[in-house]
Amino acid sequence: MKHLVVLIASVLPLAAAIDGTVRIDSGAISGVPSSTPGVYVFRGIPYAAPPVGNLRWHAPRPAAAWTGVRKMEQFGERCVQPLRANPRETQGSEDCLYLNVWTPAKSPADKLPVMVWIHGGGFRDGTGAMLLHDGEALARKGVVLVTVNYRLGVLGFLAYPELSRESDRNASGNYGLMDAIAALQWVQRNIAALGGDPAKVTLFGQSAGSMAVNCLQASPLAKGLFRAVIGESGASFRGMLNNGALAEAEAKGVKFAESVGAKSLAELRAKPASELITAPFAVGPNTDGYVLPAPPLSLFEEGKQNHVPALVGSNSDEGRLFARGSMTAQQFIDQAHQRFGGAAAEYLKLYPAGSDAQAAESRQRSATEESMGLNVRLWAKAQAKAGSKAYVYYFTRVTAGGAPSNYPADQPRLGAPHGEDLAYTFNNIGNIEALRNSETFHNAQPDAYDLKLGDMVSSYWVNFAKSLDPNGGSLPVWPRFDPAQPDLVMELGDHVGMRPHPDNAGIVFLEAHPFQASR
Repeated sequence: MKHLVVLIASVLPLAAAIDGTVRIDSGAISGVPSSTPGVYVFRGIPYAAPPVGNLRWHAPRPAAAWTGVRKMEQFGERCVQPLRANPRETQGSEDCLYLNVWTPAKSPADKLPVMVWIHGGGFRDGTGAMLLHDGEALARKGVVLVTVNYRLGVLGFLAYPELSRESDRNASGNYGLMDAIAALQWVQRNIAALGGDPAKVTLFGQSAGSMAVNCLQASPLAKGLFRAVIGESGASFRGMLNNGALAEAEAKGVKFAESVGAKSLAELRAKPASELITAPFAVGPNTDGYVLPAPPLSLFEEGKQNHVPALVGSNSDEGRLFARGSMTAQQFIDQAHQRFGGAAAEYLKLYPAGSDAQAAESRQRSATEESMGLNVRLWAKAQAKAGSKAYVYYFTRVTAGGAPSNYPADQPRLGAPHGEDLAYTFNNIGNIEALRNSETFHNAQPDAYDLKLGDMVSSYWVNFAKSLDPNGGSLPVWPRFDPAQPDLVMELGDHVGMRPHPDNAGIVFLEAHPFQASR
């Protein structure tokens, strides 16, 4: 993994205008105008070499240089992933390490704040080219916006004994995280040519992307690559770091290799990507001792994370995604006793199960805080303990018609589900094409208030990137997280303003009683 740090090539002289040809360390590029006058987009910029052949499961290598001017009109291929509609089929390519840039800068001298987006998708799917994540609306507010592809599934997170021995760090498995680090290094070397300030980078992401942000804040390899983070619905803390310690992850990797009939690393590398990506695999980062020297929560609790301000939060009905399938009241009660022992009675007072219907609602509420609310609280408290600022939000807006159709019809809707914040974050709630191409919003019918809320939420995010404080203008005041009042959160919904978290008692219980994650 000695090639993780990409060597800096000689940078050619910079052009005077962002709408013309600019030079980055691998060659000359030109962008295309967006629909907003003055905002240019550069799609499909390679930030690392294609991780194919012997570079499969290898730390990212430098992108090859080119001659002439490459016109960055088309997005690069998404990383290989299963189709959601048919997980036995795949889409994308292993040649996928591309990023995209939206810039409103007139010249490199503008030195605008930079926001780098890590997409979600459970570390299994997604792309930086999703219409919902289009960066034009954020760029209009005065930032350079970057979206990134990174390796997914087994291609991004396989730990395997031979891979660990092959590296010079005796570590393997976190290739997707190393891709994100390589993209951030690319930003440090090149974003000035596109009008951005490499000293003012905010890293942000949602779901698995937020978990990646959390891991990168914990990683010593990412030190100095960003000055702030935003985490939306995800942290790699309790119950969420899928592959555990390196030895455990390697054992999973050996079982995976056996499941696809491979007895060695060479045989694994000879397999088609489509065969590997559709085979069952426990996806996610591991504590490899290199990218992650210890579990992220331990690093945060010990104050060893990168000390930067954080804006973090979750949605009011995350459990709608995580509490899938049916469970009777008695099964829920039995599970509570199995998980919490003598504290089960206290848990069942908070999450009662007097009937199957009540148990279903309690299970969903509990899953909301287990998966997200608790980890947001832990993140904010660790920030405060280290003397770093944190701002905590709670997103509650339910967009009319926006519920994903793949939720069971009889599943209760208790608030804003996982992902409901995305169109507001990017201020794309008025982009009907983006909504129709989105799983979360494809039936959405946004109204005038949704447009207003999208403008407010995106302004908070951009303000934070610009000044490390979300406040500004006529926005409702958002105080920083106070560990003496940890239940106070900024509600972003029909009401925008500070309020007590409605399930604070549940979060307090779950924090005090470590558990094995259960869905």
